[in-house]
Amino acid sequence: MLASYFLANGAQDLKDAPALAQQAAPVTEQVVPVVDGATPDSVRLPRDPVLWVRASGVIQLAAGLGLATGRFPRLSSAVLGATLVPSTAARHRFWEATDKAERREQLTHFLKNAALAGGLMIAALDTAGKPGLAWRTRHATHDARREAVLLGTKAKAHLH
Repeated sequence: MLASYFLANGAQDLKDAPALAQQAAPVTEQVVPVVDGATPDSVRLPRDPVLWVRASGVIQLAAGLGLATGRFPRLSSAVLGATLVPSTAARHRFWEATDKAERREQLTHFLKNAALAGGLMIAALDTAGKPGLAWRTRHATHDARREAVLLGTKAKAHLH
C-alpha cells in the first residue's frame, strides 16, 4: 500500500514533466550547483528541470515496484524516502503561499509527505525478524576471529 503513492506519483512525473518542471526549477537551480561542486570535474550534472522530474518519476516507479513486489524492500524504501525531499521542497512550499487556503493545502501535502517519509524509514530499517547486514557483518567478524583463535590453538597443540 505504501508503494501505491509512489507508483502513481512516478507515473504523473513522467506524464506531466514539463508542467511539474516549473515547480521543480527553483529546487534544481539551488541543488544542482551544490551537488555539481561535490562531484569530480569530469562529472557534469544536467540542469534541465524536465529531465530531473522525469528521472524522479523513473526512480519512483522502479523503487515503488520493488517495494510493492517485495524485491529489495529496504533499499526501495530508502530510495523512495530520498526522492521525497526534493519532491516535497519543489511541490509543497507552504511557507511561500500567500493565500490562506493555498497555504493550508500545501501544509497538508507537506505533512502527508513527512508521514510517508516516516513510513518509509520504518520500512527501510525493518529486517522482518532477520538480522540486518551490519549485525551479520559484526557476527561474521566475531566468528572468524573465534575460528582463528581455535585454529591457532590447535596448531600450537600439534607442534608440541
